[in-house]
Amino acid sequence: MDATPGNGKTTGSGNAAVRAGASPAPAASTAQAASTAQAASTAQAAGIAELGAEFERSRTSYGADAMIACDRLVRIYAADGIEVQALQGLDLLIAEGELTAVVGASGSGKSTLMNILAGLDAPTAGSVRVAGNDLAAMSVSDRVAYRRHTVGFVWQQTARNLLPYLTARQNVVMPMRFSGVPRRKRRSRAMELLEILGVGHCAERRPAQLSGGEQQRTAIATALANEPELLLADEPTGELDSATARDVFGALQSANARLGVTVLVVTHDPAVSGQVRRTIAIRDGRTASETLRRAGADEAGNATQHAVEYAVLDRAGRLQLPREMVEPLGMRDRVRLEAEPDHIGVWPDEPQPPGTGEPGTGEPGARPGRHAAGGEA
Repeated sequence: MDATPGNGKTTGSGNAAVRAGASPAPAASTAQAASTAQAASTAQAAGIAELGAEFERSRTSYGADAMIACDRLVRIYAADGIEVQALQGLDLLIAEGELTAVVGASGSGKSTLMNILAGLDAPTAGSVRVAGNDLAAMSVSDRVAYRRHTVGFVWQQTARNLLPYLTARQNVVMPMRFSGVPRRKRRSRAMELLEILGVGHCAERRPAQLSGGEQQRTAIATALANEPELLLADEPTGELDSATARDVFGALQSANARLGVTVLVVTHDPAVSGQVRRTIAIRDGRTASETLRRAGADEAGNATQHAVEYAVLDRAGRLQLPREMVEPLGMRDRVRLEAEPDHIGVWPDEPQPPGTGEPGTGEPGARPGRHAAGGEA
């Protein structure tokens, strides 16, 4: 086929005519668009995969060395079409070997947390690991093995802890029988635990023949029978008088110090929470504050204990301000933050007098007035 350049005409014969300066064939444009779309799709998939990998690294690295690691833990109960959020993104780290107390008002979520840690309940969302076990991913058989070997539990009601027709020693032996511990080791282990907890003299008595404090100490021994790494106690002194409660808490301290087991206690008793190094307060389904106690000495050399309460800043950057601090300052709905070299100032959002800032915006005005109604963190 012959073509005359520049005039747009063709001469001769052939299957197709070529016009000088014409646009590329439609097939080429379609192929280029498809290639571009495929590249964009590949880049998007790679980006999503990278985000997923980053999230997984964050999830697994958070509290990697902790005995208990709760990461944005959520538990929602639904009944009659109504949802109740018992836990709302709770974060919690407990180190191995700690003796820690958890406090909170009724309905704050602490019992829900204990049931999840004990393997009796499962979270709705978030992750929870205990001694390296991912509780959210456990099968039924895994949970049975977890409750049998990894965690021990002591209930507030003594009747839930012990079988009434067995002696104290037989109650302690029973978990070891289910785990296949040899007979001789079962007996020696049971007597060792009862002696450590101060109830060795009660070994051949049934629960009805024991006092409330002796029952709870026997229950602690039973919970420790299979050498768990974590001991959970839900209001273990709630039904006891103050003197007996001290004995029971002393048993928990002995288990922690002599056996090395990590102990987490839920309590309303200030006498108990005041004797641990770390007390965690839960409010509205989240960890709200922590109180740390450190031993010291006064000028005369006498031993003292210094306690400092801290607000908890969770992984999402959320901070719960105590009501007793917020309400007197009229803080609600929103607050204004100011970064200072060594702290953060928190100020209520309220109308300012003319000339000191735009009304309703909480813009800085005269500094003395601002300090009168503000706070600093």
